[in-house]
Amino acid sequence: MVLGDFLFSNLTRIFAWFAFLLLMCVLFSLCVASAPAIHAFGFHFLISDVWDPVQGHFGALSAICGTLMTSLIAMIIGVPLSLGIAVFISEISQGKISKIVRTLIDLMAGIPSIIYGMWGLLVLAPFLSNHIQPVVSEAVEDIPFLNTLFGGPPLGIGIFTAGLILAIMIIPYISSTLIDMFRSVPAVLKEAAYGIGATRFEVVRKVIVPYVRKGMIGSLMLGLGRALGETMAVTFVIGNSKELTSSLFMPGTTISASIANEFNEATGHLYPASLLELGMILFVLSFLILAFARLLMLRINRKKAGAHS
Repeated sequence: MVLGDFLFSNLTRIFAWFAFLLLMCVLFSLCVASAPAIHAFGFHFLISDVWDPVQGHFGALSAICGTLMTSLIAMIIGVPLSLGIAVFISEISQGKISKIVRTLIDLMAGIPSIIYGMWGLLVLAPFLSNHIQPVVSEAVEDIPFLNTLFGGPPLGIGIFTAGLILAIMIIPYISSTLIDMFRSVPAVLKEAAYGIGATRFEVVRKVIVPYVRKGMIGSLMLGLGRALGETMAVTFVIGNSKELTSSLFMPGTTISASIANEFNEATGHLYPASLLELGMILFVLSFLILAFARLLMLRINRKKAGAHS
């Protein structure tokens, strides 16, 4: 092996291991810093919604539920919109319209999260409070389950508002990657489908989506990771309430919002350790979701290999 190739291959190997070691150092530091809370509360920390710094009792259930609920709302709203934008830009629009929309999507990705949070608090929350939440609550008043899910006073701020802000924030990340993937599909495949009489919808569903399925999963996981870890925008509009609620219109909290709100004033022995344990939970939660995505892609690959064999 040439000396230059040897040095280059080992240098890149060092870079790869550096990323892994950095990740392990972050996890190790979180485990060490949160050890007092882990020893004090154990597994009960995950299933308790009590958060009382005065009495020294802490539980992560409300923050975990808020994180999962806001992220789920963001994905339910954001994924179809992102998919529609990607299909429009890559398959339907032509010329200047496509370039203008793509530029706007890129600009949305560059807007700081605190701007989204301020806009959500000053514009979106009042609009929802005055025009949307009262109508929805009245419409589902007599419908079981829905009257609980969308009940409560029209405050504007709350879990649903936070999820809606997150949906707006993840759209640029998902749609941009989907556009590039859709454009990477060989034209001969699409032309063959159109040649046998397939509609545009059928081409997208049966040709484009199966071709880029693996990349789509990665794109969705990228958006989900963005939603799980978002802090400032959520902090502005979620209400920052530690009470566990079943209504999406009521205030709640997330792991990242709890840490951002309380870390500066956390004193004593267990308070900062509990917040750091929340950070460790978010770290592990993100890792599990990404691991699930990798396993799903491996399963898809195995199915394809079995079909070809």
